[in-house]
Amino acid sequence: MSRNTLVRPLALASLIANIALVVTGAAVRLTSSGLGCPTWPKCTDESYTTTQEMGVHGVIEFGNRLLGIVLGLIALSAFVAALMHKPRRRSLIVLALLAGLGIPGQGVIGGITVLTDLNPWVVGLHFLLSMALITATWALWQRTKEGDAPVRRLVSPPLRHLAGLTALVSAVVIVVGVIVTGSGPHAGDADAKRNGLDPTNISQAHADLVFLLIGLSVALWFALRAVGAPRPAVTAAALFVGIELAQGLIGFVQYFTHLPVILVGFHMLGACLVWVGTLNVLWKLRDRPAAVETTPAPQQTPAPEPAAV
Repeated sequence: MSRNTLVRPLALASLIANIALVVTGAAVRLTSSGLGCPTWPKCTDESYTTTQEMGVHGVIEFGNRLLGIVLGLIALSAFVAALMHKPRRRSLIVLALLAGLGIPGQGVIGGITVLTDLNPWVVGLHFLLSMALITATWALWQRTKEGDAPVRRLVSPPLRHLAGLTALVSAVVIVVGVIVTGSGPHAGDADAKRNGLDPTNISQAHADLVFLLIGLSVALWFALRAVGAPRPAVTAAALFVGIELAQGLIGFVQYFTHLPVILVGFHMLGACLVWVGTLNVLWKLRDRPAAVETTPAPQQTPAPEPAAV
């Protein structure tokens, strides 16, 4: 594989690794291993790695930290590949840099999370930064398939506005879901504090927003079909509705079964997939072809005039 083609697979690897970090972070919380390494940046006061005395909780928490290091190496590789890409593309470099800079930010917020004994608001910020990194890596992956010509809109402004409103509600659903998590059980440690909000009320608000999101998404799907939008856009909207319905089903089942850890873990993964589905819809409503280089037409040498007789 030539170095010019490395950015795309590395961008995809970075996207998958960021989603995996969310899932492993959920495993840390759901197994009450949030303070398996009770300090930061070391795992204990004497060691950067977990010790036998810390048991399985230390292994789980330290494993999540190791995945963060792997994620950083992938992001660094993607940035180097973007720098070496020929021809050099500024958009790839900027997106790879943003994705890379978020990794140490995650480490710092993760350290603050440990040092504040799993403050639920800091834990929520940790998750939201992961959503931002998923956005950056998704954009990087998509830009490797596009050209650098101006963006071309494939649907009318009213449909773009509906899609934008749907994306906004999707983001709000995720944020409120984070607050719901901070109000319920599975804090990551038996002694960790909760955010003090009533779990029933905040869960009801979250459910109401989910219903709104599904309604907007179905409306967008029907509208795209009605106007004969490009098939990729219609397919992306249909896929988004399917992801939402699956995520909503998991959410309702986990709520009425008192939040079993396996379903909560799948719900965390589903939150990532909902956001990826949101981004996918937005991307399919536009395209960006390769820039066409125009070369000046060669100048023709005028034919010599006939000699006078």
